[in-house]
Amino acid sequence: MTNPIKIGIAGLGTVGIGVVKIIQQNEKILQARTGRKIEIVAVSAKTKTKNRGVDLSKYQWESDPVSLAKRKDIDIFVELIGGHTGAAKDSIVAAIDTDKDIVTANKALLAHSGQELAEKTEGKNKLLRFEAAVAGGIPVIKALTEGLAGNRLTRVIGVMNGTCNYILTRMQSSGLNYEEIFKEAEALGYLEADPTLDVGGIDAGHKLALLASIGFGTKVNFDAVELEGIGQVSIDDINHAADMGFRIKLLGVAQLNGDGLEQRMSPCLVPATSPLGQLEGGTNMVMLEGDHVGQIILSGPGAGEGPTASAVMSDIIDIARGVRLPTFGQPANTLKKSHPVKSNTHAPYYLRLSLSDKPGALAKVASILGDFGISIDRMRQYAHADDHAPVLIVTHTTEPQFIEQALDNLPKTGVIHDEPVALRIEPL
Repeated sequence: MTNPIKIGIAGLGTVGIGVVKIIQQNEKILQARTGRKIEIVAVSAKTKTKNRGVDLSKYQWESDPVSLAKRKDIDIFVELIGGHTGAAKDSIVAAIDTDKDIVTANKALLAHSGQELAEKTEGKNKLLRFEAAVAGGIPVIKALTEGLAGNRLTRVIGVMNGTCNYILTRMQSSGLNYEEIFKEAEALGYLEADPTLDVGGIDAGHKLALLASIGFGTKVNFDAVELEGIGQVSIDDINHAADMGFRIKLLGVAQLNGDGLEQRMSPCLVPATSPLGQLEGGTNMVMLEGDHVGQIILSGPGAGEGPTASAVMSDIIDIARGVRLPTFGQPANTLKKSHPVKSNTHAPYYLRLSLSDKPGALAKVASILGDFGISIDRMRQYAHADDHAPVLIVTHTTEPQFIEQALDNLPKTGVIHDEPVALRIEPL
């Protein structure tokens, strides 16, 4: 095919403008690599008069993204509006109804409605591509659907939110507490308009749900992702973990265990010397484990104009080349309904306790842990603060349910000053 491929872009924020720049600046490269000219026909955004730093004068303007999606002179509808309801979903449905291929960066929409939209798109023999929805510029969707298509996936694990990684690594480097670094990240514009999407683990949970669907051939089930954010991670936890050779990361893990599909997003400890432990700032990292390939690691910028726009363009280029794959790597109507289960994978744990300065306090703690079959690998006690002392315990491998039961019973000893903190140490 040598005729131009024509696109419409809905949403001219950071990513949308990044896509426009790539098409304008790399026109000859794109044509050489696809055999076709890629042309922007029309665009849509909330405000037409805003100065966006690029020349949009030669493109048609649509004030309504749904109208843009319905235009007969576009082949690909690029949705960069965001949000899992409203204009984003309405415009994609309109594009499907009018036989367009679709490229989106909208992880929230796909996490909530991906199965529905995939079935609709594939029913029309059209494409729904979303490389930019997960891990920014890292080609993790392509790795799963193409490079690792011959493998049975055993585990997907990674740091999938750059803002959280920035906050946690900045806390360690600066010695400042969570609240101070949160304000710093907010001032730098790193946080979503609703910060809980980042620090509450929701944004990363959306991404994990999409990767799990591709990796394990299941219908997207974001509601089954166990979510825990980073708000309870203290500077003491950061420092104590470092003393014991670990770093704390907001870690997403998806894997099949004997009972079903486990999906969790929570703060975990990883060895400081591991690739994940050395991950700094806003960088993302995803580790994929397959039965034949073993473990591979993908790392790179998880957000920003250039990296995310690059991922959008990779999907546009694939469509222009004639690459046609199902949305989630296999036909949507063959995806199985997952059986969600809570994590029962054994692992060691980091426990932080504040013990009353009383004789026998530590023995009472050890007794409770022993009652639930939890043995102690390492322990450290720090200088007293008033009438209590911080005590850190690293357990041997145990079951999550035993840790939960022990935490419920520790306050009954009468020697616990504050609520205990337990963080999983993820085996890598």
